[in-house]
Amino acid sequence: MSGRIIYLDNNATTQIAPEVREAMMPYLTDLYGNPSSMYSFAASAAAGLKEARAKVAALLGASPDEIVFTSCGTESDSTAILSAIRTFPEKRHIITTRVEHPAVKNLCENISLFTGHKYRLTQLKVNEKGMLDLAEYEAALGDDTAIVSVMWANNETGVVFPIAEMAKMARKRGILFHTDAVQAVGKMPINLAALDVDFLSLSGHKLHAPKGVGVLYVRKGSPFTPFLIGGHQERGRRGGTENAASIVGLGKASELAAANMETDNSRVRALRDRLEEGLLARIPKSILNGDKSHRLPNTCNISFEFVEGESILLHMNQIGICASSGSACTSGSLEPSHVLRAMGVPFTAAHGSIRFSLSVYNTEEEIDLVLGALPPIIASLRALSPFWKEE
Repeated sequence: MSGRIIYLDNNATTQIAPEVREAMMPYLTDLYGNPSSMYSFAASAAAGLKEARAKVAALLGASPDEIVFTSCGTESDSTAILSAIRTFPEKRHIITTRVEHPAVKNLCENISLFTGHKYRLTQLKVNEKGMLDLAEYEAALGDDTAIVSVMWANNETGVVFPIAEMAKMARKRGILFHTDAVQAVGKMPINLAALDVDFLSLSGHKLHAPKGVGVLYVRKGSPFTPFLIGGHQERGRRGGTENAASIVGLGKASELAAANMETDNSRVRALRDRLEEGLLARIPKSILNGDKSHRLPNTCNISFEFVEGESILLHMNQIGICASSGSACTSGSLEPSHVLRAMGVPFTAAHGSIRFSLSVYNTEEEIDLVLGALPPIIASLRALSPFWKEE
């Protein structure tokens, strides 16, 4: 496998689709006008934005005027949550989960910390399969709740949460509902017109568009306060000159996702299952993390007991295999993933967790190469572990 890259880290980022790159090129060369300018030369850029907005809206089952272009999913998350607490300053309660992406988790924790704990934060628990308890959620909803922010699909395990039911419960109490759908968009059907979701975040580079572009869906009629205040761009909801080329790319990626989702999901799920079942069968003391049924079609998270995830990644990297560890070792912490800890994954397994996330560009040949390469890597690492005893 020398010189070849097998990329199985698509929940981290994706390659830009060739069709997306082709759609972007005119806006990086000839059509470089500022979309907000009044002269005719800028009209092509403005038209590109309008078309992209319509394509993103179609993918989400939304109206084009509910789409706000941002720089990334993190900005979208911050905008939605901070908008709610600014809109309702008298409400001092936020609900989220223990397994959120840091873009939401860290923001919510910092809001509580930096306001002298004037804001009460409820972080919902998950069970051993990574699923939420809706009874606990319903009990947490209160008159002082400013916003609920719950991810649609977990970035580490792929577990999908019941967003439709949760948003409906929040709406009945008059509470704003936000979902970080960065991992879900493009991988599962979404029809926001039929849901009670007020805000939804997505990021272009998770669905084969470029980095540096995202979206915040703002439901028509939902109260909203801008985060970036400047010019009149995005109908006054997000200041700053629009990233026209990347927005056009996101529009094309959304169009491709809408057209090919069912076929792509079927193929990617088959590859994921082939990899997952093969590793679990070939490697003893390996554990699947997360609910097997309620998850994204491209994601599997497997713990290999008595080895370090970072060591596994380093060995895989030497032969061109890219994946992610659920461990926080690379940040200097000896603690495993907060997601796996929230699920109660045993310490001996949580440190050896690897997330494999596939895309339509992966092949059966690549999966078979990984199935041949990873078992001996795990065996060699376990041979060095004082805690490993082969049965």
